[in-house]
Amino acid sequence: MGLLILVAGLAVFIGVHVFITRRDARGRLIAKIGGPAYKIAFSVLAVAGLALIVVGFARYRGAGWVDVWSPPRWTHTIAVVLMWLAFVSVVAAYIPGGIRRRLKHPMLVGVKLWALAHLITNGDLGSILLFGSILAWAVYDRISLKTRPDTGIQPIMAPNRTNDAVVILIGTIIFLAFGYVFHPLWIGVPVFGTPALGT
Repeated sequence: MGLLILVAGLAVFIGVHVFITRRDARGRLIAKIGGPAYKIAFSVLAVAGLALIVVGFARYRGAGWVDVWSPPRWTHTIAVVLMWLAFVSVVAAYIPGGIRRRLKHPMLVGVKLWALAHLITNGDLGSILLFGSILAWAVYDRISLKTRPDTGIQPIMAPNRTNDAVVILIGTIIFLAFGYVFHPLWIGVPVFGTPALGT
């Protein structure tokens, strides 16, 4: 049952995000129901999909893993590095600078790195479905941006090394906070081999 809920959540969550890449269909729907109604509908569906993903994956984990393959131990080291880069990329999406200009779509880069890191270190069926689907969507979304008229890229006149240093610092702090506290506390899986700090 957990896997079915997970798949349903992925279908809803990814489905609404794929829909917004279809600019013609999106425009027709907005013209029909109005901008505010569209935003509300999108938000409700996205949150519902995310909730189903969380509930489905939790039930799947509680019912027992379905192992598909056993990732080598060295994939954990690679995943840690990828996750650090993912956090830095996400922070870069909100702070203009050379990193954001080079990545073009840093939020998507962060999502892809996050999904890839978890995909290579988890060999069970549920994780493959979850992280593989998110990775596939992020790749699709990045490709679709090449043909969409509104790419969302904000122009940056020149690299800002101070901002880049701030991006790396904040990204690193958040990465360490998740690794040492939130991931073992919320997910129950220690990143650095230790329980959550303070527990």
